[in-house]
Amino acid sequence: MHLVSIAMYVTSPPLADATAELWSFLRHYLSQAGLTDLPEMLDQTVPYDEAWLRPDLFLSQTCGYPFARRLRGRVRLVATPFYDYPGCDGPLMRSFIIVRKDSSFRSLEDLRGTTAAINSPDSNSGSNLFRAAVAPFARDGRFFGRIIETGSHGGSIAAVAEGRADSAAIDCITYANIRRFDPGQIEGVRIIVETPKGPGLPFITSGDASDDRVLLLRNALDAAVSEPSLEATRATLGLTDFAVLSEADYEPLLSLAGEALPQLRA
Repeated sequence: MHLVSIAMYVTSPPLADATAELWSFLRHYLSQAGLTDLPEMLDQTVPYDEAWLRPDLFLSQTCGYPFARRLRGRVRLVATPFYDYPGCDGPLMRSFIIVRKDSSFRSLEDLRGTTAAINSPDSNSGSNLFRAAVAPFARDGRFFGRIIETGSHGGSIAAVAEGRADSAAIDCITYANIRRFDPGQIEGVRIIVETPKGPGLPFITSGDASDDRVLLLRNALDAAVSEPSLEATRATLGLTDFAVLSEADYEPLLSLAGEALPQLRA
């Protein structure tokens, strides 16, 4: 049985349900095209980042920075989604840098020497784009006084709201989803600036996938975008289209921050 894990934007029940509905449509389309051994349900047992390099991987969604750093040449790009949210620009996305609502911070320079929360050092939206935004203000390879690692965007928002951190960078898609489905989570924070943008979270398949499989997956995703019965599903996900990007399109993420500031780590 193939492994299908689409777990990047499923933090609320409506999103999880809509993602399952999307997979149900894709599975039917692919089955009609003659593919077998497709799971009925999305996998919820394998950690999402472990799924990316599984030999039985059929379809997953990864983050742009780990794709550029360690997945290129080991998996195949399928397509990158367009989301209809503030901060998104076709297949490109950015992060919003947040601070506590009652804080005195008004600019990036105000954050010098303070505590920053990151979800993971390997995250494009929570760490790499954050680093790119503050790098021009770095001195002697430093900007923040301290960095804490929270494990998730939700954890970073909570750290800022509760005063354990002064700022964090939140993926614009995640921020929009929280605003729609769990607005109380962001009541205590505000956005002070946007980060630079870069290519969004691509759908991938295993590195040994044939050209025919990749093309079929792309066709299935294209069909999902135009399928009338999925209109409500797409609206829940904020999904409007897909683009086929190349590995070269993701490479600039590796140098977005230049050499002024090392990778953000706790």
